[in-house]
Amino acid sequence: MTSDRSGKLNHRIVVLGAGYAGVLAAGRLARQLGDGVEIVLVNADGDFVERVRLHQLAAGQDLRPRPLRELFAGSTVAVRQAVVDGLDVDRRTVRLREDAGAAEIGYDTLVYALGSTAADHGIPGVTEHAQTLAGRAGALRLRDRLRELPAGASVAVIGGGLTGLEAITEIAESRPDLKPALITREPLGDRLGDRARRHLGRVLNRLGVAVSDQREVLRVEDGAVITHRGAVPAAVTVWAAGFGVQPIAAAAALEVTGGGRIVVDETMRSVSHPDVYAVGDAGSAAGVNGTTLRMSCASGLPMALRATSAIIARLTGRPVRPHPISYYLRCISLGRRDGIIQPVTRDDRALAAAITGPAAARIKEFVCAGAAWFATHPVVLRRAGSVLLPGRDRQQAA
Repeated sequence: MTSDRSGKLNHRIVVLGAGYAGVLAAGRLARQLGDGVEIVLVNADGDFVERVRLHQLAAGQDLRPRPLRELFAGSTVAVRQAVVDGLDVDRRTVRLREDAGAAEIGYDTLVYALGSTAADHGIPGVTEHAQTLAGRAGALRLRDRLRELPAGASVAVIGGGLTGLEAITEIAESRPDLKPALITREPLGDRLGDRARRHLGRVLNRLGVAVSDQREVLRVEDGAVITHRGAVPAAVTVWAAGFGVQPIAAAAALEVTGGGRIVVDETMRSVSHPDVYAVGDAGSAAGVNGTTLRMSCASGLPMALRATSAIIARLTGRPVRPHPISYYLRCISLGRRDGIIQPVTRDDRALAAAITGPAAARIKEFVCAGAAWFATHPVVLRRAGSVLLPGRDRQQAA
C-alpha cells in the first residue's frame, strides 16, 4: 500500500466472485474507501444470481436479471467478466480466462468469494446421471429436463438439507402430475425442532412426496437411485447432498480445511496469507462456541461485513474489534405458499418454537428479498436492538 502526493491511498482490492458475499464486499468497500482505492470485481457470469432462489428457477419461474455492470454503474467498482483459473499468492496475482484469452491481474488485497459447487462425495454416477442446483446453469438444465417429463414420471431429490427440502417441495408443487421422492441419509428434518419437523412431514405428505430417509445412496444410475435398502425409480435425479469448493485455494498453498475451504481468523483474514480474506462458502470461520459457520447466505453476508470492516480499519489505521457471528433463524420455503421459520441458538441449534405455513412463506420471501437488496446496495448494517437496519458502520466504535 502506498500513497500519492495528495495523501490518497494507492491500493488495489480484487474481489473474486459475485455472489451475495462478493457483491456486498465490493459495494461496501467502494462506498467506504472512496476514490483512493481501486476495486475490481471478477465473476464468470455477467449477472448477480440469487442462489437461494435457484430451486424456483429450476421449477419454471423466472428470476429478475441483475447485470453486475448496472448494479455498480457510477461506483468505483470495475466489473471484469472472467473465469478464475488460479492464484499466485507469492506474486499476489490472479490468473484469469476471458473471451480474449488468458490474462493476469495483480492485487494488494484479495477478497476470495468464489462460493461453492456441488460435491458428489465419491458416489458413482452422480456426475453422469444427476442434476444439481449449485449454479444458474445447473438450475436451467434441470428446468429443461423437468419440462420434458411426461405426467407420471418420477423425480428423486437426494439430500435432506435446506436445498433438498426446498427443491423437492418446489418441484412437487409446480408439477403435481409427477411422482416426487426425497432420499436422505439422516432422519427427515433432523436439524429442526419437533414442531417444525411435524409440519414438514405434513407438507410432504400433502404434496405427495415419497420420503426415503435414513438411506445410504450407493450409486446413481440412469433411471434409478440405488440405496442400501433397494432402488428408488427416478427419471430425473437431483443431487442436493452437499457442497464443496473449487481447488483453487488449496492449489495456491493457502491454508485450507480438508474440504478445501480457506481457514480464516475472526476478521475473515487467511491465517496463512494476511493479504487474503475469504468470505461466504469458500471460507472456514469459527462462530459462537467455536462452531464452524455453515455454508449459507446467513453466514456469507455477515462474513462479508466482518471482512470489509477489517480491511477498512486496517487501511485507515483504525483498530479492528471483531466479534463472533451468530445465527438466529433457519428459513425454509416449502413451495410458494408454505414454509418453516426455525429459531435457533446463537450457535445454530434448533429451538422448540417455529413459525409454519403461509406466514412462514411470507417471512422467507421477505428474508430472500432483503438479502438480495443488502447485497446489491452498498449499505452498511448496524444492530439496533435485535433488528438489522441500514446505517453507518459502528463496529469500529463499539
